[in-house]
Amino acid sequence: MKLALPRAAWTNFQGKSNRNPTWLQGFSASLGAISPRFHKQGHWWPESRGKVMKIVIIGGTGLIGTKLASKLRQKGHEVIAASPSTGVNTITGEGLDRALSGAEIVVDVANSPSFEDRAVLKFFETSGRNLLAAEAAASVRHHVALSVVGVDRLSENGYFRAKLVQESLIKASKISYTILRATQFFEFVGGIVDSSADGQIVRLSPALFQPVASDDVAAALADVTLGGPVNGIVELAGPEPFTLDDFARQYLTATKDPRKVVADIHARYFGAELDDRSLTPGQNPRLGAVRFEDWLAGLRQ
Repeated sequence: MKLALPRAAWTNFQGKSNRNPTWLQGFSASLGAISPRFHKQGHWWPESRGKVMKIVIIGGTGLIGTKLASKLRQKGHEVIAASPSTGVNTITGEGLDRALSGAEIVVDVANSPSFEDRAVLKFFETSGRNLLAAEAAASVRHHVALSVVGVDRLSENGYFRAKLVQESLIKASKISYTILRATQFFEFVGGIVDSSADGQIVRLSPALFQPVASDDVAAALADVTLGGPVNGIVELAGPEPFTLDDFARQYLTATKDPRKVVADIHARYFGAELDDRSLTPGQNPRLGAVRFEDWLAGLRQ
C-alpha cells in the first residue's frame, strides 16, 4: 500500500552524517507496524500522533524563544521557557537539572550577552558543555540548536568562530540533534546600519545575502523540533536575495533616515570582508515566506 503524503511533510537538509537527503518530518508513528522497525534501525520517531511532550527552550524569553514557545504551546506541548530570568542558567548550571527533568526535546536559542571575541567563545563553550551534559543525564532524545548560515566560512568573525565551536560540541555528543542555520534576521538591519555608520555615511559591502524574518525562523524551528532529528544541518533563508548595501538603503528609505549608504567591497561586516558566498545558503535551503518589503511596511504602521 502506498502512503499519500502532503508535500509539506518532506524537508531537505544538509549534513555529512546523513545518508538520505530527504527525511520524513512530523508523520505520526500511529503506523504501529512501522515504528518498531524504525527504532531498531536507530531512527527517532514520535510514538503517537498528538503526543504531549515536554520541550525546554534555552533562551526562551528572547526574540526567537518567545515566538517558538508560543507556537509549540499552540500545538499542545508543555514548554519551559528557560533563561537566567526564569532561574535557569547554562553558565553556572543553576536550575538546569530541574528544568530538564522529564524533557524529551531541548531547543537552544540562547545568545551571548557580549560579542567580544573571548567572551562569546567562553559563553558558547561553557553553555554548550553544561547543557549537553545535563541533557545526557536527563535522557533528552533530541537537541535542536539555532546557528548561522556561513558560520563555517567567516573565520575572521569571532562570533561565527564561537558558533562553530558550539556546533562541534553538539556533533560530538551522543544526543541526536538538528542544527538550524538561519541567515541574518530582518530585525538586525538597524544594528547592521549603526555598526557601519560614520556620521551620515554608512559603508557596507555589496555582497549578496538572503535575510529572513524572525517569524519564519520560529516557524522553521517549530517544524524541526517536532520532526525527527536529522543529525545534520538544515539551512533557512529569506525568500529573496539582496546586496547588503541595498538592504540597508531600503531600510533607511522606509524609516525616513537621512543617512546615505555607500557600497564598499572592502567594508567589513563585524570584522570580516564578504563575498557573494559568505552569508548565502547552499543548495535547496528552506525558504521563509515573509518578504522584506512587507516587513518594512509593518514598521510604518
